[in-house]
Amino acid sequence: MTDCCNDYNRQAELSRRGFLKGLTAVGAGLAATQLFGETLLQASYAAPSGGNTMVVLSLRGGIDGLGVVVPHGDPGYYAARPNTAVPAPSTLAANALFGLHPAMSALLPYWNSGELAAVQAVGMQVPNRSHFSAIEEVEDAHPGSQARIGWVNRMIGAATTHTPLDAVQLGDQILPTALTGPASALAADGLDDLMLPGAKSDPSRIYPSMNAAWSSDSGPLGRSAREAIAVSSGPGAKVNNTAVSSAPYPTDWPSTELSNAFKSAARIIRADVGCDVIAIDYGGWDMHSGYGTVASGSMETYVRGFANSLAAFLGDLGPMRSKVTVVTISEFGRRVAENGNRGFDHGWANMMLLAGAGVKGGQYYGTWPGLGASALAEGDLQVTTDYRNVLGEVITKRFPDRSISEVFPGLSYAPLGLLT
Repeated sequence: MTDCCNDYNRQAELSRRGFLKGLTAVGAGLAATQLFGETLLQASYAAPSGGNTMVVLSLRGGIDGLGVVVPHGDPGYYAARPNTAVPAPSTLAANALFGLHPAMSALLPYWNSGELAAVQAVGMQVPNRSHFSAIEEVEDAHPGSQARIGWVNRMIGAATTHTPLDAVQLGDQILPTALTGPASALAADGLDDLMLPGAKSDPSRIYPSMNAAWSSDSGPLGRSAREAIAVSSGPGAKVNNTAVSSAPYPTDWPSTELSNAFKSAARIIRADVGCDVIAIDYGGWDMHSGYGTVASGSMETYVRGFANSLAAFLGDLGPMRSKVTVVTISEFGRRVAENGNRGFDHGWANMMLLAGAGVKGGQYYGTWPGLGASALAEGDLQVTTDYRNVLGEVITKRFPDRSISEVFPGLSYAPLGLLT
């Protein structure tokens, strides 16, 4: 909490003006999201418990999928990467064509137990090598539409009941495009942002006073304020009262922010407040230079941080892991060939990883187009699987009440058999 928030707590000015100042100080956790939208409020939220949760991990910057799910059986891989390729003997969980980067070792037990799988040559049907517009396209997931409504927002909007905790972005105070739209969603730096200033220390005084201050305001701001109060006093309080586990999350750079987000996600899931989607960002993958080798460099460091953090999260969930499916996504892959700086420029096709509940793991999925010169698209790995089919299969299997045609309009849905 900021000093401004502490000042607000000490003063406890429960006026309408003080309430708004406190919300602004708390930040986008309650103030700058569609939590303050047009949603009609209940007196309190009794979110359905016992449901499934999808954790969407956005690997922002464009991860090099060929460096994570390594096509060691394709000679074109080594021809294109004389200085940066992962040696075949170093790969983990290898079959005749693919293997995992050795820095993924923390996740190997989940691969061996059938809880982790990979899809190669996945992405958008048309290349887009611009970070910003590619992210917008991937997260909107409705080609040709001018409406800025994300696929997660359409997913939660297709449910029969709604609360702002249907979808939560952790580690950032701004809703990503995927969560943007008419259905309420929440962005929060941390779990403290799920509660109003002063609510932890004196809830018996804070909530009645705030309810009285806003109960008669029939406008959008009044409805939004009552929504914030309801979230804070209901699921927000339940999450914050859920014990922090002692799971061994990594604390070294660059894992810190990802570990913190995963810790928060685990507490939300263990609190069982009916959260459908938790979105987390893990950036730093735009490696035009400094990529390194299998033993050291940016790629090895970031892959290891990712793998260690995800492994800690899966372990932290305990029995709740049977309700949680993790899926990774990135705006694009990297070029097949390394550049003059021994890094990789923006490419096209990529890989996706799936872990947890329902995943038919220990397998590599997707149609491999090959890395021969005639198989490449302007030097890039071609897309053979629309990424929406991967997401669509998670939704179909884990949230069978949602319509794929609503979530991904225009998609010719073709599941890969990734989940049971």
